[in-house]
Amino acid sequence: MVAFWHGLGTTLRLLTRNPVGFIGFLGVVFFIVLSFVVPHLVPLDRTTKIDQVYAAASWQHPLGTDFSGRDVLSHVIHGGRDVLTIAFLAGAISTLIAVTLGSLSALAGGTVDSAIMGLADIVLTIPQFPLLIVLAGLLRFNSVVILAVILGLLSWPSLTRAIRAQVLSLRERDFVEAARALDLGTRHIILREIMPNMASYLVVSLIFAMTAAVYAQVGLVFLGLVPLSGTNWGVMLQLAWTKGAIFYPKALWYIMGPVLAIALFQLALVFASRSLEEVFNPRLRTGV
Repeated sequence: MVAFWHGLGTTLRLLTRNPVGFIGFLGVVFFIVLSFVVPHLVPLDRTTKIDQVYAAASWQHPLGTDFSGRDVLSHVIHGGRDVLTIAFLAGAISTLIAVTLGSLSALAGGTVDSAIMGLADIVLTIPQFPLLIVLAGLLRFNSVVILAVILGLLSWPSLTRAIRAQVLSLRERDFVEAARALDLGTRHIILREIMPNMASYLVVSLIFAMTAAVYAQVGLVFLGLVPLSGTNWGVMLQLAWTKGAIFYPKALWYIMGPVLAIALFQLALVFASRSLEEVFNPRLRTGV
């Protein structure tokens, strides 16, 4: 227990060393709480109020109302869960695939290396968003998990090549050579020797994979290609566009609410990567 609290204290000190990164970390925590905790405290406004359609921002409705007179703020609060869930799952899937294939390619070499890099080159040449549009016409992206898996399966090639380059450099280090001499096996070398030395790089890569997944999913939802049920920031933008909110000056916050939520979440992720690099990169821990 003492070791746990000591480690937690060290982690917090590392996070606060970079003020911008710490602000980003707090921003990510804020959006997690906003999307997964606050909805249990703030009910979703589902009541149609014809006399309050596109009402301006007020104390009762801080972000105004939508085309049905419903409170926009409650929809922004309830609209982040799917976006954050898909972003994390898609980022984790693409990073896991990239780590596995990139490490295997670098360590195995030969035919295995050529086959994996050839497959990565083929996937890289296919425009991702147009492919997603085609797949949306063939498949039904009516599940958060299905959409996350599809995004993850299409996002691994560029990261795979980068991880392969990192592993090619690390495999020449003395500690990897010692592990090979002891015949500890490829799995041990990857998981115990190489991955800990790439932790900061992998965390940053995960964050940027998440940001790409956010843009991809919101774009698909906005185009009406992903029939996700419930409230979603992308659904809010799609409805704002189809219901003509752009022509009503008082509906500004109905459009800007989800836009700012998406932009600020992306910004928080990018800023947080600075502090997370401090946490996972041992070379930056001097004086802690």
